[in-house]
Amino acid sequence: MLKQAWQNWINSRFKFDRSKTLQQKDILVFIYQQGYLYLVLILITFIAGVNYGNNLILGFCFLISAILCISFYLTFKQLHDLQVEVLTTEVGQVGEALQLQLHFKQDFAQARYLWIKTDTQLEKVLIQELKQQHQLTIYAEQRGRLDYPNLQIYSVYPFGLVRAWTYLNLTRHAWIAPRSMSFRAENKQQQQSFQPDLDEFRELRDFQTGDSLQAVSWKQAARGQGLYVKVFEQYQDQHHVDIAYEHMPATSHEEKLSLMMGLVEQCEQQQLIYAMFLPYATLEKGIGERQFKQARILLAQA
Repeated sequence: MLKQAWQNWINSRFKFDRSKTLQQKDILVFIYQQGYLYLVLILITFIAGVNYGNNLILGFCFLISAILCISFYLTFKQLHDLQVEVLTTEVGQVGEALQLQLHFKQDFAQARYLWIKTDTQLEKVLIQELKQQHQLTIYAEQRGRLDYPNLQIYSVYPFGLVRAWTYLNLTRHAWIAPRSMSFRAENKQQQQSFQPDLDEFRELRDFQTGDSLQAVSWKQAARGQGLYVKVFEQYQDQHHVDIAYEHMPATSHEEKLSLMMGLVEQCEQQQLIYAMFLPYATLEKGIGERQFKQARILLAQA
């Protein structure tokens, strides 16, 4: 009960969307691990100094107590006024790595010794520049919606006696498309229809927004002639492929989606216009980065 109440309080107080500047209300500070032994040392020296009436021992007690108090301030300053911005990937695929980018900014350059913790990762970060970036890698293992993990950023600098920490409870998510599966058509003529004949090359045209990078003529780009896209006869005739869920040669739902993902990738690689038909959604024919992104989202949501 207490654990659930604590978690609910953490989630409501440290909700994080995109960026935040850490202020006093965002930072928690408390004794950390070795700090408890340090408190025992302070208690022992105080009792010994009082019992024996030894001013030297009492002076030592007050000195180490002052060090503990200073540690609270120095550790707190490691996080205070630090600006944090988190950028996430909207669409991923099973087996691929998603990059969670953290951008740190500070008003003046100072060394900040931080730890970034998730449910499965713990990484050490040294921030020295006014602007600095750090990436966390998250692996998608299942198709569907992936909620990004909550982050904990903390510091135990300089003596490891005190810990200052904050939470970044991300409210964003990513859609994970299925792993692609090769489509082996029983009819070889149908299978070959996905592979353009190089003899049918027609012309080069200027690169346009939305064109796939696989169709770029990299030889011309390497010579400094600009970005051009290869156009084939069959593309010029506006042939397109209909990718229908009900026509996939598989029995299970996940296998059908994986076959559709494989066909989508083939169409993108070979610059074939395609449309996609799912039981509860339809993607109109098109091609390019926007079409590919929308196709993966629909397959992730299916």
